[in-house]
Amino acid sequence: MGLFSRKSVKSTDGTSIASNNTANLKSLTTSQPPRESSFSSQSLPDVTLSRPPDPSLDPAAYLQSIYAVRERSKIVFDKAKRDKLMHFDVDMKKFTDTAKYVVSIIKRDYAPDYSSIPPHGRWQHFEVGGRPRINQLLGSWPSTVDNQERTRRLIDLFLVSVLLDAGAGPQWSYKSKESGRTYRRSEGLAVASLEMFKAGMFSSHPTELCQVDGTGLKRLNVQQLARGLQATDANPVSGLEGRAGLMSRLGDALNNREFFGVTARPGNMLGRAACGLDSSHPAHIAADYLLSHPSTLASSVPVIPLPTLWTVLVDGLAPVWPSTRTTIAGTSLGDAWSCTSMPQSPPAQTWETIVPFHKLTQWLAYSLMTPMSKLMKIHFAGTELLTGLPEYRNGGLLVDTGLLTLKPKDMARGLEAFKNNAKLKGQPNVEVVPLFATDDDVIVEWRAVTVGFLDELLEEVNQLLGLGGSDALNLAQMLEAGTWKASCGFATELSIMHRGELCLH
Repeated sequence: MGLFSRKSVKSTDGTSIASNNTANLKSLTTSQPPRESSFSSQSLPDVTLSRPPDPSLDPAAYLQSIYAVRERSKIVFDKAKRDKLMHFDVDMKKFTDTAKYVVSIIKRDYAPDYSSIPPHGRWQHFEVGGRPRINQLLGSWPSTVDNQERTRRLIDLFLVSVLLDAGAGPQWSYKSKESGRTYRRSEGLAVASLEMFKAGMFSSHPTELCQVDGTGLKRLNVQQLARGLQATDANPVSGLEGRAGLMSRLGDALNNREFFGVTARPGNMLGRAACGLDSSHPAHIAADYLLSHPSTLASSVPVIPLPTLWTVLVDGLAPVWPSTRTTIAGTSLGDAWSCTSMPQSPPAQTWETIVPFHKLTQWLAYSLMTPMSKLMKIHFAGTELLTGLPEYRNGGLLVDTGLLTLKPKDMARGLEAFKNNAKLKGQPNVEVVPLFATDDDVIVEWRAVTVGFLDELLEEVNQLLGLGGSDALNLAQMLEAGTWKASCGFATELSIMHRGELCLH
């Protein structure tokens, strides 16, 4: 089944597009997004988030903010509800059917204990096949490793794993060295990155294998990464060289001592290392960023505003992303794209035509909050600013259920692109589906309406489940238990591939 084909849906079970952001987001606020994800049940103080950057004064900073994702996508989504999109026909009569299908997936896996649904994040990917791999990893470390260092190590692992989590391609699979089972797609990349982490492939320290540091990443070459991912001519993974380059650039980015300390570890964003080390030991000197940030509140548990974490991911990882993207006044905006469904005249400023998504930065935020919340009991205020992830599984659901249908002219163009791409060596040519580049207006419009429909689905899903108030699912729970599992689209990965290039946006 292709991304833009229609079929009946049965109850069943990415682009990983990274952001290149540089704005300091200590100025963010909420509008009317879904309720905040609950990472702590403690009684916590209210945290006031200030307003986002003013786009008339600093449009680049505004478009790099998390706040802009929902606000700009809403302009396209409002057109979708009136069936006024450029590239898709919208059948709103299928909306309730889509919600009912999502509910059937949630009930299948979690009824009646919906409160047990975890927030969407990388942690669950590591547990594919029913193996509690992260708990097993934690149990393998001696008791002398305290909770801060355990959290720091998981941040190391999760960040690298998420950055490697781009579409692997339909031909790739990974056979676990520990279980002997074979996995594909995002779950396969999760298991592969975990086993590489445990083998010390990302560490430069000969006796501390379970860590990630800048020097270790700079040493990782294409051949080593290929071995780690079990990539061969017969088992090709899309964008192998792009992944190796990304790891090398991450090694450079970790030299930012403000966020990652002198040991250049992602986990140093948490706070100072303790672990009983003498203060002169290099590992003791960390960035001390999140836990000691002026915006962090000392309550019954630490309370960190989401914009503070966002700043680390946006500013700290800015060198990772290619600069050949949408720009304003020389500032690269990352996962943000011009869209013809946005205001064009009379006369629209450049920033008004752009829709930001920052999908991979959001995926990082969702994923990194989980170990910090579980191990350190940290609460993140303002998580309702995060949106549903506009990627091929969530967006594919809207096509699978007939809510969106690609218009004939775009279908013909996409099929011609697939036909031409299939002639290239190593490219898929079995199932014919329309193919578009990541910056194609079809893809940008599709992703924008995905953000809006996920918000609307959350309200409908909670109503169908009879959940309200504190019992209602938050967006992160619906993503985890429902929409991300619900798409049946086998070939939807093709929507984010163009001539075999890995789209790391």
